[in-house]
Amino acid sequence: RSTFFPPPPRDDREMPEEAFIVDFVRTPFGKRNGSLKGYHPADLGAYVLDALVARNGINASLIDDVVVACISQIGAQSANLARTCVLSSKLPITVPGVTIDRQGGSGVQALQFAAQAVMSGTQDVVIACGVESMSHVNIGDNVRDGYKAGRGQPWGGKGISKKYGENKMFSQFTGAQLLAEKVGATRKDLDDLSYRSHVLAAKATKAGYLRKEIVPIKARDPKTGEEVMQEIDSSIRFKPNRGKMDQLKPLFENGFLTAGNSSPTNDGAAATLICNRKGLKKLGLKPRAKVVSFGVCGSDPEIMLYGPVPASKIALAKAGMKLKDLDLYEINEAFASVPFAWVREMKADMAKLNVHGGAISVGHPLGGTGVRMLGTLVNALEIRNQRTGIVAICAGGGTGNAMIVERVSEDGTSLRRINSKL
Repeated sequence: RSTFFPPPPRDDREMPEEAFIVDFVRTPFGKRNGSLKGYHPADLGAYVLDALVARNGINASLIDDVVVACISQIGAQSANLARTCVLSSKLPITVPGVTIDRQGGSGVQALQFAAQAVMSGTQDVVIACGVESMSHVNIGDNVRDGYKAGRGQPWGGKGISKKYGENKMFSQFTGAQLLAEKVGATRKDLDDLSYRSHVLAAKATKAGYLRKEIVPIKARDPKTGEEVMQEIDSSIRFKPNRGKMDQLKPLFENGFLTAGNSSPTNDGAAATLICNRKGLKKLGLKPRAKVVSFGVCGSDPEIMLYGPVPASKIALAKAGMKLKDLDLYEINEAFASVPFAWVREMKADMAKLNVHGGAISVGHPLGGTGVRMLGTLVNALEIRNQRTGIVAICAGGGTGNAMIVERVSEDGTSLRRINSKL
């Protein structure tokens, strides 16, 4: 069990502004080398930027910045993808953009940087975006390509070698297995959680719950080659077979990790509009939620994926909240061991976890996932007539991000405690 104790809330000077979540959109997520493989990643990013602006009738010249999360910044995703997304969009060239990489946590970090910008009052209107085309650049391609070209590898420095051994390779797959062992998870636990993810994602899709966040996109049917309008995520199994999951071969001998309890590789993009009160007034828009607090921390780089637990404790401490104050949790399903460990270590209620499915079913286009999670969370809170929730995500190298959000009334004030209708 964890021995981590969060620090007490700091007596920092309060930020002069609040960060409001105005709206969010995303593409449906396509399988790698599937329906969206024909899109350049900059065009995927441009698509959600344009959709967000059009849906809200925004004067795009008032956008102060675009913060884009992207993990594998090489090839089509290099040279500041945020800027190429803006230049590929209908936004004016005066809108800047910056690309960030905190590995799997990048999407939530993009949201955090956008929130911090408007909370500081130095900017009023910022879009946080996440993009990843794994058809163009698959996970690890940036490391592999660089190594083959003789440019070294990320963990080859003397300092890391001294601490962790020569030629150390920090593996997320090993980390997922170690995390499962750390919290006492079984193969059945992980497969059950993965099956649940598909069931919930299928249910949410059939009920139309995801329509508010997904913007349909022209795609290519991978089987027929015909152009279609894609409206749902490609990786969801609408009739998951729990028995077949038991038959999948584990990655490690006597291990728990399989293709069935790990997230797929995907293409997709998501974008969220974040404003302070001045920004809301400039755009003439109403907020849907606000950022309450956030937390980010480092954790063991070998276990790697434990970071959401301490990051969540930091966010809760900063907000002066307890876990019982949260109505829903969105914890990234990079591997089933991540949300399972979070629920067990936090002593959380599994019924509140990823109620519309998670990355195992919906898909995991790396940089796009954190931004998608926030949108899915707020959407679910609205549908269930609930108020508060948390997003938490793991990251390669052993870090974690968490963000607590709260639904607000149209004037930005807090809602009274309300009862769920679901």
